[in-house]
Amino acid sequence: MGVISGGVAAAGGCLGYAVRGRSSSLLAPSIYRGDPTRRTVALTFDDGPSESTPALLKLLEAHRVRATFFMCGANVRRLPRIAQEVVASGHENGNHSDTHARFDFKSPEFIYHELASAQESIHAITGSSPNFFRAPYGVRWFGLRRAQRELGLTGVMWTVIGRDWTLPAKRISRRLIDGAANGAILCLHDGRITQASPDIGRTIEAVGEVIPRLHDRGLQFQTVGGLLCSPIQSRD
Repeated sequence: MGVISGGVAAAGGCLGYAVRGRSSSLLAPSIYRGDPTRRTVALTFDDGPSESTPALLKLLEAHRVRATFFMCGANVRRLPRIAQEVVASGHENGNHSDTHARFDFKSPEFIYHELASAQESIHAITGSSPNFFRAPYGVRWFGLRRAQRELGLTGVMWTVIGRDWTLPAKRISRRLIDGAANGAILCLHDGRITQASPDIGRTIEAVGEVIPRLHDRGLQFQTVGGLLCSPIQSRD
């Protein structure tokens, strides 16, 4: 019994890493950081666009920072002008699925549809097709590898996540400042899943503190595409 239970536990641990491990590429190709020899980081935002995104765009413009926005197809269709504004402002768009559903225990057909629908909406409305995909909740599942391959998407996780949907601004900024290093991918949110008119004030406050602090440390901001233009550091 001990051998069997140990085997089950090991299998469960392996699956858990495959599904949620930030460095895992077992279920689909994925990266979580760029070149550790370059003094660059990527600022990324999930779940948008939202009615609060324009305020964030103004802040980024004030600091002359370009970021990557992983968009939900449903939000792009709901707020097409804001989605267009993101791209027109020089930022990179990414695919964050259509409805922000969790992928675990979903069929390969469901997963493909979520990615394909978002890809179609983002391209049709912004004129730009994403090259990168971030799974909702960071959950990968069987069938995602094929969907990414057929749609030409590279999976992107994160080096550090701000947990800005629950923490106050000071703790968000502290997590990012402490976790930032060469090649880091920083994850925040400019929306709250598909909620209308979300309050992302603490996210914006944290970004306003993080950017100058990291600049003072000699780190420069790039989009994910810019960060990964040199050889990818971790594709397990």
